[in-house]
Amino acid sequence: MIKDQIQVSPSFKKQANKAIYSIVLFIISYILLLLLSVGLTIFCTYAGIALIVKYPSFVSFAAGAGLAGFGFLILFFLIKFMFKSNKIDTSQLVQIKKEEQPKLFEMISSIVQNVGTDFPKKVFVSPEVNASVFYDSNFWSMFFPVRKNLVIGMGLVNSITDNELKAILSHEFGHFSQESMKVGSYVYNVNQIIYNMLYDNESFEKLMDKFAASSGFFSIFVYLAGGVLRGVQWILQKLYAVVNVTYMGLSREMEFHADEIAAQVTGYIPLKESLLRMSLANHSYDSVLGFYENRINDGLKSKNIYPEQSFLMNYLAKDSDLPVKNGFPIVSFAELNKFNKSKLVIKDQWASHPGIDERIAYLEKVSKAHQENGAVPAITIFSNVESLCEQLTEILFSVIIYEGETKTLHIDEFEQLMTEEFESHSFHKIYNSYYDQGNPVVFDLNEVSDSSTFTGNFEDLYSDAMTDLKFTAISLRSDIDTLDIVADKAYKIKTFDYDGKKYMRQDSKNLQKKLHEELKETNRKLCENDRNIFYFFKSKAGIKDADNELMHRYKVFFDFDNQWDAKLKIYHELSQDLEFTSYITPFKQITENFNQLKTKEKQLKSQIQELLNQPEFAKAITKEEEATFKKYLEKDWVYFKDQEYNNDNLNLIYSALNTYPTVMSKVFFKLKKSLLDFQVSLLD
Repeated sequence: MIKDQIQVSPSFKKQANKAIYSIVLFIISYILLLLLSVGLTIFCTYAGIALIVKYPSFVSFAAGAGLAGFGFLILFFLIKFMFKSNKIDTSQLVQIKKEEQPKLFEMISSIVQNVGTDFPKKVFVSPEVNASVFYDSNFWSMFFPVRKNLVIGMGLVNSITDNELKAILSHEFGHFSQESMKVGSYVYNVNQIIYNMLYDNESFEKLMDKFAASSGFFSIFVYLAGGVLRGVQWILQKLYAVVNVTYMGLSREMEFHADEIAAQVTGYIPLKESLLRMSLANHSYDSVLGFYENRINDGLKSKNIYPEQSFLMNYLAKDSDLPVKNGFPIVSFAELNKFNKSKLVIKDQWASHPGIDERIAYLEKVSKAHQENGAVPAITIFSNVESLCEQLTEILFSVIIYEGETKTLHIDEFEQLMTEEFESHSFHKIYNSYYDQGNPVVFDLNEVSDSSTFTGNFEDLYSDAMTDLKFTAISLRSDIDTLDIVADKAYKIKTFDYDGKKYMRQDSKNLQKKLHEELKETNRKLCENDRNIFYFFKSKAGIKDADNELMHRYKVFFDFDNQWDAKLKIYHELSQDLEFTSYITPFKQITENFNQLKTKEKQLKSQIQELLNQPEFAKAITKEEEATFKKYLEKDWVYFKDQEYNNDNLNLIYSALNTYPTVMSKVFFKLKKSLLDFQVSLLD
């Protein structure tokens, strides 16, 4: 069996030992807390009984019972996790059986035999792009074996070959193929225990409230118990941090181990190629769902989203000039990180999975098997697959409430609408992704003279080097912001890497100054390039007598860009000022707060009106968003009267406020696209 051929790595052993130490630390701490709690409960119960016996009266009975209850509340808090069951909701899953899917079950049987683990208790398919193993667990499942269930996402199956599916399933079963892997299960359960005591307290709090409400005496002891429990939770928070960090470190090593097992089953190529394709498959799946989400009011729905996912995945691959093998796009690591120019590397101790780059590097290092990928789409091994896909699609759409009649789109209709939508949200190929994450750099149009020209080559303006420079500026800005967090000790790290060199945390400020200088120089070059872009298109506009139109479009875009921060400031301020409506606030203070909001609300309404008057507004907004704005502008709404909130009016201001930045972004994009499309028209 494969599990006998793989040695547990030293790094896995190291993380496993750390995890064991953290478990021991928790057990010792927990036992001490439990013993103190038992002692406190016995003492409180004895004292309560003694009080009632010595001073028999209703008051002493209530006080004695409250005292005993005080002890039992603390004890119950520490043992309540034993009665908690973690049951997975399977309502969005479809269970499949061997007689329904013989080829799939034959593959699973081969994998579990090869890997050396147990056949899953149940097999489900889900709509998403995923594969996972789960089981219903509780405290006692640490001591008694629990059979696992397998979930296979149809969005995943639809995006991979049969060999890739075999590799992914081998990875999932690989998690349970070694005795040493049980350490991860123990650490996970300890994590769940602490989490239960820290955060999963709704039913316990209801019990405390019920106990407190039964008597004024009891409420005093409930208050005291709350104080003690806050101290207990403080201790648990410290333990949670220790256990969680070790669990995350162990979890990363478990991923490497499971990858190695998968590579032994299929060779590492299938797993590598599927890992690299996952972000594209996920993006395509999410984009299809987003497409229908934006058309709920039109009553549009899908009968089968998986051909639509395939269409979009291949459409995006073609748009990015990705090679296709066996009907699936081949995404290289270079393509995946094409626009990531960051040189900053911070090891995330809280990450439960290593990055794709780390996983692939590990696979190529340890794998000796170089079996090529399969040529058969994984979806073809499923029987009655169209019916199953339609069933999963129906599950997805069952949670949506449509008003009126619905229409199911044919695949041809979807392809046409999706293509139009993609083109409306993307820029012309001549720009070479230069504007995908960045905008035209704002400069002073008043400095432009009639003699200003660009004498270079057009290809140089949007070369790969200039696009790289654009994304370098974005990465530098991001790295500078991250170093701010490092310097403020928000990241609990001692060292980090930048451009292959190790730095101490205290060096972050000096490095930040250096990056500021690099960013300044990069922005200077970009500004110079963007001026040359303007001069180039200005010369083209002169030939077509469109100088004024080009200048006008630049001015409108630059004005909107310059006002962006100021326009969003009112949104942030009002959002913060309205937070009091979520808390218990004295009536007088509520009235004063709303009176103080009037000036800012007038500013918001003024800015919304400016948006409504913007020519690009109609192209950017939905009917619902426009209706929200127009209703909000109708009059001055009253939000609090006769010591009560007017919830309808409050919902209106919140709706208008939250819609505002969304529409701002849409208008900004439309202005940008309008300018860039106009420049393309000048080349005809």
